[in-house]
Amino acid sequence: MDISTTYLGLKLSSPIVPSAGPLSQDIDNIKAMEESGAGAAVIYSIFEEQIENEQLEFYHHTEMHTESHPEALTYLPTNMDFRMGPEEYLEHIRKAKEAVSIPIIGSLNGKSVGGWVEYAKKIEEAGADALELNIYRLATDINKSGADVEQSYIDIVKAVRNEVNIPIAVKLGPFFSSIAGIANQLDKAGANGLVLFNRFYQPDIDLEKLEVVPNVILSTPMDMRLPLRWIAVLYGRINADLAATSGVYTEKDVLKMIMAGAKVTQMLSSLLKFGIGHIADVITQLIYWMEINEYESLDQMRGSMSYMNVDDPSQFERANYMKVLNSYK
Repeated sequence: MDISTTYLGLKLSSPIVPSAGPLSQDIDNIKAMEESGAGAAVIYSIFEEQIENEQLEFYHHTEMHTESHPEALTYLPTNMDFRMGPEEYLEHIRKAKEAVSIPIIGSLNGKSVGGWVEYAKKIEEAGADALELNIYRLATDINKSGADVEQSYIDIVKAVRNEVNIPIAVKLGPFFSSIAGIANQLDKAGANGLVLFNRFYQPDIDLEKLEVVPNVILSTPMDMRLPLRWIAVLYGRINADLAATSGVYTEKDVLKMIMAGAKVTQMLSSLLKFGIGHIADVITQLIYWMEINEYESLDQMRGSMSYMNVDDPSQFERANYMKVLNSYK
């Protein structure tokens, strides 16, 4: 039974890839991911703000004090309580590469072109096999159009592509007026893969303290429906590999995503809930299902239920919306 796949030009032993998150902060966890059958691992994200913070700290210690009173050295932003700074992150990638044989994918969460490019090169030099650009940019400027926002994504991808040789995947959010359109543009800009979709964590309001507070809610199996649709729509229409993320919990979720056209399925919430060993359980059930249904490989089923291959593509469009509303009882 062949459950191997190729993603970003990398040969993976399985389609299950733990996505960027706290589990990958521990080298032993990355080893456990490999032992459980993960095809690759995406290391937790390094944020552009961390890089800026380190640069400001450097300035503080080397230049700022020459013109300031010693009691006035409090202008720097406070440490944002990240576990690792930029240099530690690079060293973490090096250690991960030494510890496991599966591909290690770096993750960079940035907001400006300059911040992406410089550090992307460092991640490549640290030994990462690929790089995931986690573009977390909220369009809060009322003077910027949707086209302006899309162009900023394209500019980031082009800039990074010009500086690094390793494969690049772009982790997209679902809030575009034309997901198919931006996917096509990013593909042409040099993205080797698209990860659908990034979950933008929404803030909450504490009514007791009257403060805006973070509120992290793990994905649920229902969240897989959104990436399922768009992977099915995009399959075969762009060159970039498609990765599914959000709501992937079981072997059935993996199978559905592969049939829609995904090369890999990323997992995080399910691993946080059930442990890293959950990967092995999913793989066991995946192989069992394939044996019962006489599939010899993932390639045999990939894209078989995509927009371009199903008998009625309208099921992915407005017709399905009307049918769903009329079918509820």
